Amino acid sequence: MALRLTRTRTVALVAAVLVCAVAVWIWRDPMAPLRNGLALQGWWIDLSARQVVVGDHRWVYDTREADDPAAPTVVLVHGFTGGKENWYPLATRLHDRYRLVIPDLPGWGESQRIDGADYGFKAQAARLAAFLRAIRRDGSPIVLVGHSMGGGIVAITAAEQPDLVARVALIDAAGVRFADNAFGLEVLAGRNPFAVYDAASLQRYLDTVFHDRAAQPAIPWPASKAVIDWRIAQAPFEQQVLDRIGRSNERFLPGEMAASIRQPTLLLWCRQDRVIDPSAMALYAEKIPQALQVSLDGCGHMSIMEKPDDVAAAVARLIQQGNPR
Repeated sequence: MALRLTRTRTVALVAAVLVCAVAVWIWRDPMAPLRNGLALQGWWIDLSARQVVVGDHRWVYDTREADDPAAPTVVLVHGFTGGKENWYPLATRLHDRYRLVIPDLPGWGESQRIDGADYGFKAQAARLAAFLRAIRRDGSPIVLVGHSMGGGIVAITAAEQPDLVARVALIDAAGVRFADNAFGLEVLAGRNPFAVYDAASLQRYLDTVFHDRAAQPAIPWPASKAVIDWRIAQAPFEQQVLDRIGRSNERFLPGEMAASIRQPTLLLWCRQDRVIDPSAMALYAEKIPQALQVSLDGCGHMSIMEKPDDVAAAVARLIQQGNPR
């Protein structure tokens, strides 16, 4: 009986220590449980985490090999306030047909951020080109896919680096003077329409980027509080980047550079996009007349999460248009 009580007390003590350890872990890094949950999702779809130092930044990225070693490398570039995890629904559907490389851009997610560095379109495009050279394999063409801000970065990279990029996909891409909407007008007025500082603004943010609430990621408490606190801490950086890509003299550079894109290209927009108005697709198409244009209905800015089947089919169609270089 005494032995049983001792064992019970030992188990209780170990449990208490573990609870305290987890509490300290969360207190030191409130986003840690959420990040680990996302990492588990990546593991579940066979993605492997990697790191590489390119230039002055450490890049963190997910990758998965293709069944065919000669298959194209598909590089997926996220948007403003986003991260590599935004691409997981699409990565699932692209399956093992392509080698996938999904980075956090420098300054975002788990990749390195340097105080005072420029994270605008032009600077990030130069970094992306260097990253592509670092992960490129001889004989394997690169299909470069960008969403939102990432689309603007991809447009510049593809225009400047035709030797690196065999195919281009611009999805709900920033970088052109689209028709005025509430989001764009707030940016021009110096505000951050994506700012999050409480539960109501978090929901407003999700409602802005998603058309269908059923497609929004569930963020229950206490994860929601961690996200809110984290976004509050990120506000100065977000404002800095938005000043560069939304209000500086390079805000339309992606659209200007797009006229130099000669590669096969996909332009994809959702008709209910409240961030980058769908009129942007026609503006890009004027500069890239060879582009395949795909317009989806029933989704907003996050087409890659709301309509991953359709986006995956469009990307596959782009890749299958002849043999990538």
